[in-house]
Amino acid sequence: MRLSIIIPAFNEAGYIGRCLDSISAAIESGPLPSAAVEVIVVDNNSTDTTAAIARQHGTTVLFEPVNQISRARNTGARAADGEWLVFLDADTQLTPALWADMIDCIESGQYAGGGSVFSWDRCPWYLKVPTTLVNLIVRCLRLPPGAFIFCRRDVFQEIGGFNEALYALEDRHIGVAMKRWANSHGMRTAILHRHPPTTSSRKLFLYSPAELAALVLRMLLLPYRTSRDPERLRVFYDGRR
Repeated sequence: MRLSIIIPAFNEAGYIGRCLDSISAAIESGPLPSAAVEVIVVDNNSTDTTAAIARQHGTTVLFEPVNQISRARNTGARAADGEWLVFLDADTQLTPALWADMIDCIESGQYAGGGSVFSWDRCPWYLKVPTTLVNLIVRCLRLPPGAFIFCRRDVFQEIGGFNEALYALEDRHIGVAMKRWANSHGMRTAILHRHPPTTSSRKLFLYSPAELAALVLRMLLLPYRTSRDPERLRVFYDGRR
């Protein structure tokens, strides 16, 4: 079995090194030899040293000029040679225990793909209850958050990969597609929950409450229009880090 870890990265110089170090630690502690895992960083038109840091870690670096997370992930997937594709955000750290849980899930032969609940690196008190509720919804609906998603390569190709019409909510879209495929083929999708990855809460501190509230309202009231318009998603695409 061979796995490909794909990391879309837009101006992630402050986080990409820690992300790659966490992957190395997970692989070294896990059941698969390092030769069975490739790591691909997709530089999504960064203006900082993201690509240079990734190369210093011995990682394959691809360039995707269109600043869009769906397109960056698909660019990495097309170049990957793994039987399984693992999509990890550049500001997220993988844990050895989560890696082992994922390998067990894959080797069971019961799953087409899946993801995990998540935890924040810094969680303000007012987010603890909402985060718990979001993770509960994730588990109940079996729709993986974008920070960590894995999928069998042939399934990924059959469902068309990430929807490049979307600049946000692409994780929900592919989660629904994976679940439909799995249900129609007598399989399942997994949401791992014992050892969540740690993802950055930096946007909570980089953007004002008004900016974040406006984004949430747009996503709730106009999800179709908002998810297709990068101008409405500046929290994700303006490069503030």
